[in-house]
Amino acid sequence: MTVDTQQIEPPTAGKSGLVDRVKRILLEPKAEWARIDVEQTSVGAIFRNWVLILAAIPALADLVGSLAFGHSFFGITYRPSPMQAVASAIVRYVLSVAGIFLLALLIDALAPQFGGTRSRLQAVKVAAYSATAAWIAGIFGLIPSLAVLGIVGLYSLYLLYLGLPRLMKVAEDKAAAYTAVTVIAALVLALVVGLVVAPVTLMIAGGAGPVATTPAGTVTVPGAGTLDLGKLQEVSTQVQSGKPQAALAPASLQALLPASLGAYKRTELSSAGANAGGLGGSEAEARYENGDSHIRLQVTDMAVAGAIAALGSALNVESSSQTANGYEKSGNVDGRMTTEKWNNASHDGSYGVVVASRFMVEAEGKVASVDALKQAVNAVGIDRLEALAAKH
Repeated sequence: MTVDTQQIEPPTAGKSGLVDRVKRILLEPKAEWARIDVEQTSVGAIFRNWVLILAAIPALADLVGSLAFGHSFFGITYRPSPMQAVASAIVRYVLSVAGIFLLALLIDALAPQFGGTRSRLQAVKVAAYSATAAWIAGIFGLIPSLAVLGIVGLYSLYLLYLGLPRLMKVAEDKAAAYTAVTVIAALVLALVVGLVVAPVTLMIAGGAGPVATTPAGTVTVPGAGTLDLGKLQEVSTQVQSGKPQAALAPASLQALLPASLGAYKRTELSSAGANAGGLGGSEAEARYENGDSHIRLQVTDMAVAGAIAALGSALNVESSSQTANGYEKSGNVDGRMTTEKWNNASHDGSYGVVVASRFMVEAEGKVASVDALKQAVNAVGIDRLEALAAKH
């Protein structure tokens, strides 16, 4: 049996709704976040009707501005060739779209550590709608001398501050810490985009090889773990030296989800993809029910330019906490990042594993024991995912 849920798609480019929402999220952010919080939609709809449209603004503005006016430094003006300008715009656009998907994954993964509720859809809402100010500010790229005014895009951090705790259901006393860690993750993604755009542009436009700059060291992220700066350089190096990996088609991931998990029968099945230009991500999820118990099993392909998915290993999240009713822990198990959460009183929990620095397999729900969630993850086939990562 398949359960159909009526969904309301976000505003589309052909409707005044998109412009109206842009105005409301910028001018009435608290009220608009309240509407977004309860809006029923899907990951695919948000990317299709919002991200893919607004993320094009800074890329197109920079393309037109660089070709028309060039870039001036200390009285010297540099005008890129049309090939370089177009390549740069395409790469920046694709990585910006992919960055939203990856930021949503981090928002979702970190939520339990700050008392929040995991929800991939809500995390995508936060990542996508909080970026609105930065995308709109990208219009200043039309005139490179005014590009500095793009700093108004920092208003996106305020939007993130307002929307993050509300949509992810984080307790008020932990909201500031959660927001701070997420802001760091967002800045890291922006840094990655900066590292990758130039070399990939050169590669596409027939330019030179990689820049031999190798940052090293670590940055401690309070409440989350450490950030390996060397991994950020690897992102740039791998993109230049390796063949970009496109995410698997959503249908391929959907095929990995079994029709049943023992006594649990599958009642819902869905998938979505956010690929653009061969980069992005895809996911599939299913719901299984057995009486009053249920499991949500999800498989996500984080392949972003082949190497950006490796960013997950740069943020080495490792933590452990225990209460009278249960526990939460995350860390490296058998070479794979693993997260686990369990409540003895409600019999609710979650279990997730990152496979080959690319796939994320997660199970959550109300079950007899956390072992049922671990068995659900294993039912997808860890070895099979590792083989797919090696093949694609």
